[in-house]
Amino acid sequence: MPRIWQVIKKYLLRGVIVLGTLILIVLAGILSYLIVYNGKIYPNISVAGIKVGGIISSEASGILSKNTITPSELTLTYQDQVFKIKTDDINLSYDFPASANRVFEFTRTGNILYDLENRIRLLFYPKNFGLVTNISSDKLAKTVSIIAGQISIDPINPGISKVNGSIVVNRGSPGKEVDQERLTSDIVQSLSVGSASQISIPVDNVDNTLNEVEAKALTERAQKFLGKTISLKFEYNNIQLQDTDLFKLLDPKEGYKDDALSESIQKVAETIERDPQNPKFVFENGKVTEFQPSLPGVKIDNENFKNLLIEKMDILAGSTDKNLDLDIPVVKSPPEITTDKVNNLGIKELIGRGTSTYFHSIPNRVHNVSLAASRINGTLVKPGETFSFNEALGDVSAFTGYQQAYIISGGKTILGDGGGVCQVSTTLFRALLDAGLPIIERQAHAYRVGYYEQDSPPGLDATVYSPSPDLKFTNDTGNYVLIEASANPKNYSLVFELYGTLDGRVASVSKPIVTNVSSPPEDLYQDDPSLPTGTIKQIEYKAWGAKVTFKYVVTKNGQEIINKTFISNYKPWQAVYLRGTGPVN
Repeated sequence: MPRIWQVIKKYLLRGVIVLGTLILIVLAGILSYLIVYNGKIYPNISVAGIKVGGIISSEASGILSKNTITPSELTLTYQDQVFKIKTDDINLSYDFPASANRVFEFTRTGNILYDLENRIRLLFYPKNFGLVTNISSDKLAKTVSIIAGQISIDPINPGISKVNGSIVVNRGSPGKEVDQERLTSDIVQSLSVGSASQISIPVDNVDNTLNEVEAKALTERAQKFLGKTISLKFEYNNIQLQDTDLFKLLDPKEGYKDDALSESIQKVAETIERDPQNPKFVFENGKVTEFQPSLPGVKIDNENFKNLLIEKMDILAGSTDKNLDLDIPVVKSPPEITTDKVNNLGIKELIGRGTSTYFHSIPNRVHNVSLAASRINGTLVKPGETFSFNEALGDVSAFTGYQQAYIISGGKTILGDGGGVCQVSTTLFRALLDAGLPIIERQAHAYRVGYYEQDSPPGLDATVYSPSPDLKFTNDTGNYVLIEASANPKNYSLVFELYGTLDGRVASVSKPIVTNVSSPPEDLYQDDPSLPTGTIKQIEYKAWGAKVTFKYVVTKNGQEIINKTFISNYKPWQAVYLRGTGPVN
């Protein structure tokens, strides 16, 4: 047994000696390798195919500069199309010192194991680096974009349209798109190795077209939304998503398009989102000359809104309802100061709002609407006071800045100073109804006027003409009421807002009922010697007669405080033409 151990020890000792010798040889080799290439680029390294191993960086930079030929142009191909890029057009240059330094720093990262592994690998596997290139990225991007534009074909995505009340599905058509990012990378890579070889332009096929079965399924889905709407509501905003808007949200395959939903939400956000607003209140000479109510900041809760919109669309698709309301979910942030802190009159919040539009008005009428609104704007109505529109407005004539526009006077439509003032009284009347205030005096126009039915049913107008008829209301809120009017001539819109203190009253206006409809009389032609023979000039436009009624009910703390029926009797109106009988000039 002892002899066996002696033999084993003998061979172990020899093995240790051999292994130790090998390790010493390897270490000596590595040390020699490191000493030989100290301060030099390691072997088997090339830059753009030019060998630079075993020399210092500055020498390598000179060799690269001497041996590199800058290509004058690049050739790009796609099928039978050929494109040339002049390298001068993209400001190509090579940074030879940086190229040499980059390969010198290779395997000199400071990570001992990583560097040692790569130094050893270089002994067996040569490595070729590209040159450090300087290229105008903007010019290259522009050039690539121009080339892509000559190859790419925009696909036509599937879509839904409504033609003559019927659903039409476009199945779409395929297209192709240049991968500009990849092409740019290929160009830079080719230039970095000094190559002028052809580059194949990478092109992706884009095909989202529907097959016949998918097109039929999409038609059936869209059919469920035909003639239906979703009303998006927040404060006084009422944004209508019509059936054609809903079609755009449908994914052609299934479900809904996330990007289209986000785009719709963004459009809504542009309308209702706002930063917190601090109040302004300046009182001078018995009127509020500058007013701005405090308002909380508003941001849409996007994710919640998206989920609610999808939920409403699912409900709408499965029901016979023609319209669904959706209260827009928002996150509010308070202003630094509230309106009640800048006045002691009880002007705290919005209590009523009225709107109207007056498209197709002549310039003089537009001017008069803005002027009359500015005269009423800022009016304060004391608690218990009865407001008179005519008194607040004052004199309406050319002397007070009004221009001639059409008015109803003496049973005729004639040009008169201040035509358009009734647009202002009509809009205030609507704000009073919304606020639930007692309306003491109001009179409808002699005939139905198109301006007042652009964004409203008939029967919600109020005519004024000093001294009578007038529009009057009593402030029974116990606090001051501020009347704010804002005309927008560019959009032909007018807004009245009433501010005060909410006291719990709730106003409701029934849907106007139209009865006793009567057709206008036959057109009347009158000879007019002041007009040349052959000239026809219309001075009255026909309007249908009707009786319009609606109920106005206001409750407070469960008790009915106003119950009034407004009746408007509109005469049928005859179209009148002047027929020239005078000499022809």
